[in-house]
Amino acid sequence: MRRLGAGCGPPDEGRIQRLWIRVGVIGCGHWGPHLIRNFNDMPEVDLVGVAEERPERLRYVRRTYPTVSPFSDHRQLLASGIDAVVIATPIQTHFQLAKEALLAGKHVLVEKPLACSPAGAAELVGLARRCERVLMVGDVFLYNPAVRELRRLVQDGELGRIYYADSARLNLGLFQPQANVLWDLAPHDIAILMYVLGKAPFMVSARGSSYVQSGVHDVCYLELLFSGGATGHVHVSWLDPDKVRRLTLVGDRRMAVYDDVSTGAKLRVYDSGVEYPTTENYGEFELAYRHGQIVIPYIRWREPLRVECEHFVRCVRTGEQPLSDGEHGLAVVAVLDAAERSLQSGGMRIPVTIPAVGSMHGSGARAHPLVVVDPPGGERTWPRPAPPS
Repeated sequence: MRRLGAGCGPPDEGRIQRLWIRVGVIGCGHWGPHLIRNFNDMPEVDLVGVAEERPERLRYVRRTYPTVSPFSDHRQLLASGIDAVVIATPIQTHFQLAKEALLAGKHVLVEKPLACSPAGAAELVGLARRCERVLMVGDVFLYNPAVRELRRLVQDGELGRIYYADSARLNLGLFQPQANVLWDLAPHDIAILMYVLGKAPFMVSARGSSYVQSGVHDVCYLELLFSGGATGHVHVSWLDPDKVRRLTLVGDRRMAVYDDVSTGAKLRVYDSGVEYPTTENYGEFELAYRHGQIVIPYIRWREPLRVECEHFVRCVRTGEQPLSDGEHGLAVVAVLDAAERSLQSGGMRIPVTIPAVGSMHGSGARAHPLVVVDPPGGERTWPRPAPPS
C-alpha cells in the first residue's frame, strides 16, 4: 500500500486492485452530460453520483440516470466513497475543486484548462504528486485518432521540417461572461500543437477584439513561436457564422490538413511544396512548384471522449502516467497566461514561463517529463507517454 502525502485524504488501495472503479462527476452543464454518459456506459465503472448546484440539471440527472445519486453540494459527492472525480464546471472553479478533490484523496480528471494561472496549475501538479494521485486534464483532441495520426506523420518526418501551422476554431457562441474566447477555445489548439510538434512554444503574442461583451474578447489571433523555427498561428472566435475546426501543417516535404468538422476525410496529406533549383546562375533561378497526389490515411475511428475516459480509468487502476497529465496542463496554462498578458498589452511578444514543480519524494518518484531549456541554443521538448490504444 502506498502512503499519501501530508494533508491528503484517507489512504486507499493506491493502484486500484478491485474490479470496479467508483467515479463521481461535478458539473452537468454543457460538457458534463457527455462525460456522465460515457462513464455510465463503461464496464467496470460505477458512476456513483453527480454534483450540480442547479436544481433543473439535478432533475435531468434523476430522470436520465435513476441509479446515479444526485448531490447539490460537491463536498457530499467527495465524501460518498468514490475513487475518482471528474470536474466539468466553469473555468474559474477548476483550481479550487481539483484541490479539494486531491486533498480528499481522489484521482482527478479536470476539463481544460487546468487552472486560471500557472501558479495554480503548478500547485495542483505538486499536490497530486504528494498525494500520489492521478491528475489528468480533459484535452479531448489528444485522444482523437486523426490528431494522433497527424502527430505520427510529424514525428516520423513524413512532412519534413515543419514551416508553420495554421489553426482556426470558430463558431457562433457559446459566450461566457467570466472567461474570454482565448481561455475557452485556444487551449484545444495549443494542446494539439504541443502534442503534434512534441514541444511547447517559447514565445507567444496575441491580439483580439471585444464586440459583444465589453472587456471580454470574443475574437483572438495568436502567434506561437517554437524552437527550430516553426510558427503556429491560431484564430479563435465566438462570433463566426460557420463552425470551423481546422489545422493546416506545412512542411518542406508535404502538407497536411486536419478538419474535425469533415464527415468524410478528417485528415488529408498533400504531396505539394516548393523546390529550389540546383543551378547557381541567378538568371536561371526559378522555383519549382510540386503538385502531387492527395492521400487520405485510413483512420480507425472511435469517439475521442470515450478513449479519454477509458484512458483515465486505466491510469487510476494501474498508476500509469496520463497522456494529458498535470504537467501537460501546466504548460498549456503557461502559454495561455503569456497570451493573455500579450492580449492586454497590445500584442507584444511574451516569453512563456513554466513554473518548476518540486520533485516527488518517496517510492514511485519520477522525473519531471517537461524539459525546459530557454532558447537560443535549446528547446522545450515534450516527451509524452505512448498514446492510448
